[in-house]
Amino acid sequence: MGVLALVALAVFVLWRGSSTVFYVVMSLFLALAMEPAVSRLSRWMPRAAATATVMLALLLGIAAFLGAFGSLLVDQLTSLVQATPDIATNVLDRVNEATGSSYTFEELLRSSGLSPSDLSGYAQNVAFGVFGLVTAVLGAAFGLFIVAFFLFYMSAGMPALRRWLATRMPPRLQVPFLTAWDLAKVKVGNYIAARVVLATLSALASGVAFFLLDLPYWLPLALWTGLVAQFIPNVGTYVSIALPVLVGLTSPEPVLGLWVLLYGIGYQQVENLTIEPRISARAVNVHPAVSFGSALLGAQLFGLPGALMGVPLAATAMAMLEIYQRRHEKAPEVEETVAALVQPRVDPTTDAEPERSAAASGPASDDDPERA
Repeated sequence: MGVLALVALAVFVLWRGSSTVFYVVMSLFLALAMEPAVSRLSRWMPRAAATATVMLALLLGIAAFLGAFGSLLVDQLTSLVQATPDIATNVLDRVNEATGSSYTFEELLRSSGLSPSDLSGYAQNVAFGVFGLVTAVLGAAFGLFIVAFFLFYMSAGMPALRRWLATRMPPRLQVPFLTAWDLAKVKVGNYIAARVVLATLSALASGVAFFLLDLPYWLPLALWTGLVAQFIPNVGTYVSIALPVLVGLTSPEPVLGLWVLLYGIGYQQVENLTIEPRISARAVNVHPAVSFGSALLGAQLFGLPGALMGVPLAATAMAMLEIYQRRHEKAPEVEETVAALVQPRVDPTTDAEPERSAAASGPASDDDPERA
């Protein structure tokens, strides 16, 4: 009964406090990602000061980026939003030109059966959606504050937390637990560092390519390409290049979409063959299928943060298996036995008898005249 009560209590806490559990898990993941920098700085200053320094450096880096590119980024995003009606008009004009028709937006609205009252209702829904978006942004800001709060104390007290958790376990479990902890710290830190490097290279290359192609809104699209391509595992590259291709196709020169697509394919091949293997080999060495499955499972559990956590956690699990799994040598006769068992049986209507049947029946005896 006591065990059932504890299980029921754990299920209730996870159900009702899932958001808090998510904040704690995400903070621990970020603390592990910050650990290499914090541990180096803690050699010359107290660990709390080292944690604050790293978090402040991240904040200043984001502020410097927004200060340097923020106005241009906002201007281009504003222009993109304002140009949306013109983009829709260009798309409709090209459809009319390709099909020989003369559709207008008014005709499309009438043919769809939409009335002015329907449009008014949709406008109200959009207004409620904007209100919901503002509420979601405020909630996200509050969530970031909670994560930052947990992150500071987890990172500052990580050695004490590691020691406290280890002392709550029997001695036979302390070595595996501490091994998993240290492996996770290494894998998570290396994975985030590798993603940041790859995202920076991808954003720089995309920015140069989009600028040379004179692609509209090249800066936000380059940032989108670099971040999405690297921080959404496996499929991020294809998702990230779709938006620049769409902008190019709907621009005054639709051929830009083709050039952007060719650039995306070419850069992906160069990155996969030359850049990423060298960087990822030093970070996490995980099979692509395992990486895709772990990222997919993490995304289903915790969304985008789960997709980021899935790959390094899978790498930690694979490293633990390499350390603690039991290996057995395969005997040479195993393959021969397997091949003999899976050989197709001979049709019994023929005169030939399978070797297995002859071997199983044994040698002929004098008491059996037919077999003799």
